[in-house]
Amino acid sequence: MKNMRVKFKSYWIRGDIVKTVVYCSGCSKEFTVKNMPLTCNCGGILSLKRDSELCADRFVCPEEWSMFRYRNFLPLDSIGNAWQDITLGEGMTPVIEYGDALANLKVKMDYMMPTLSFKDRGASLLIALAKNLGIKEVVQDSSGNAGTAVAAYAARAGIKCSIFVPAGNSRKKIQQIFAHGAKVYEIEGSREDTAAAALKKVLNENLFYASHVYNPFFYEGTKTYVFELYEQLQGELPDCIWVPVGNGTLLLGCYYGLLDLMTAGLITRMPKLIAVQSNNCAPIFNAFHSGNDMVEPFQGRKTLAEGIAIADPKRGRLILQAIRDLDGDVLAVEEDAIRKAAARLAADGFYFETTTAATFAAYFDNPRYHNTASVVPACGAGIKSSIV
Repeated sequence: MKNMRVKFKSYWIRGDIVKTVVYCSGCSKEFTVKNMPLTCNCGGILSLKRDSELCADRFVCPEEWSMFRYRNFLPLDSIGNAWQDITLGEGMTPVIEYGDALANLKVKMDYMMPTLSFKDRGASLLIALAKNLGIKEVVQDSSGNAGTAVAAYAARAGIKCSIFVPAGNSRKKIQQIFAHGAKVYEIEGSREDTAAAALKKVLNENLFYASHVYNPFFYEGTKTYVFELYEQLQGELPDCIWVPVGNGTLLLGCYYGLLDLMTAGLITRMPKLIAVQSNNCAPIFNAFHSGNDMVEPFQGRKTLAEGIAIADPKRGRLILQAIRDLDGDVLAVEEDAIRKAAARLAADGFYFETTTAATFAAYFDNPRYHNTASVVPACGAGIKSSIV
């Protein structure tokens, strides 16, 4: 197992920081950051765009050793310098080779974060936005990892925090949220019931919803995953980037990051995005393979991959569009395959949480991809939810 050692390149931008525009992905109506609603009046979910292109080249700020080394490709006009007060050094996670048995597979160790999951990428940027806007209290719902990340960065920013989680989810994740001083609401029922309870509090008390589903700034943080891959692999992105998909937090971040790299002229080809779901909760899989543009709610069963147990993904249409735009695929795995993958990973020295094991299960069980260069993310640490 070799660590991928590379020489970093430095790029420089021409011009000023570009302005970030919030718009409805349904009707294209625009909003300012300060007045953006939870959703548009038409029911559409909000996204971000910039009013000018990333015209080259200020890609890396070489003096910074966190994901904010890519801050010139992030919405600095909205977060200002608030990130400097709350960063915990998130990002810059290693890329390693899996081993000789799978010579074309690399692993990005994205659980090597302050709160032990990749959600720190989105949470750090979103809480920087909240701090810059003068927000005093945030609410979020989560299966655990995003809640932990938001709780940690809110604590660092001095912002009051309430996190809604499904009752019965990993106790270790819930304990971690408590440790950061957040108020935790454990909700009986589905992941969707948890989201509904959080949304009710947000609307009733007019609070800031630090949602990794609704707030588009979260994806600005997760797109740094791809920026790091580009830099660490010296501009040679893999043929396939594998991503576990529930609400699409990492997949959409990857997609937007790749679009930024293409716009800036740093890449000339796009890798495929391979999305992975559990057969017990597979709305994206069903829609993709049925040729649908919209995602129907899934009548799911409990899955070991709790991080992607999302029966009704609110950005489902955008997720499908991203996968199809990049000629990608959607795979689904059985629960027994997740168990076997977790055991195999542990035997090979990797201790990852069960959602990550599901992604590897899809890779292990689809040898047609083994001859192409692939990167699979280790999204969360095994200590959070292990079956080994």
